[in-house]
Amino acid sequence: MKFLFILCTGFLGSIPGFPQAPTGFSMKEIPEKLHWINNPKDWKYQDKKLTIVASEKTDLFVDPQHEYEVVNSPKAVFLPADSFLLSGKIQVNFKTDYDAGVLVVYAGANEWAKLCFEYSPQKKPFVVSVVNNGISDDCNHVPIDGNTIYLRIAGLGKNIFAFHYSTDGKYWNLVRYFSLTAKREAHVGFSSQSPTGASCTSTFSEISYVPMKLKDVRNGQ
Repeated sequence: MKFLFILCTGFLGSIPGFPQAPTGFSMKEIPEKLHWINNPKDWKYQDKKLTIVASEKTDLFVDPQHEYEVVNSPKAVFLPADSFLLSGKIQVNFKTDYDAGVLVVYAGANEWAKLCFEYSPQKKPFVVSVVNNGISDDCNHVPIDGNTIYLRIAGLGKNIFAFHYSTDGKYWNLVRYFSLTAKREAHVGFSSQSPTGASCTSTFSEISYVPMKLKDVRNGQ
């Protein structure tokens, strides 16, 4: 029998319209302080690496058939410039289906997007993206050998974004080009999830944030 499963943890915080943990933290690569939306099981920022350990049954997805809605994944986010590039090398300790390290765009509970390095039911890591304007879509893009990949968010202004991935951190492949319907500004940042497992550890290194507008989302730059 089909059933609706809704899970959302309690929120705390001070960013207007955004629930989060009561205190933020700083990273050398990011000019703004980051704040948590949902606390992780564990985390640390050391030697220019951010590690996020997600608790069990954590996810960010609203099923189009209304059979599954889980929006409790831990997210460390900040408010970027109107146009920007945020990238990093993601290493994930894959154990169970849908474990993922994530770059996230978050404009509120109903408008968000995520670019994932995710372990598929085929037992292969994939680049995966989800855009949620009230309801989530879901797209597996390309399988990846190993447990590391480079991911990037390009902010293009007016809540328009592009997602890219790279195998070397130099040539960037377009994953998708999209917009969010939210009227408020979107925060961006880092997340980890373990929808079917006990936990998932994701480590973000070679983090780069540049306030600039990408001229061409398709030419690999």
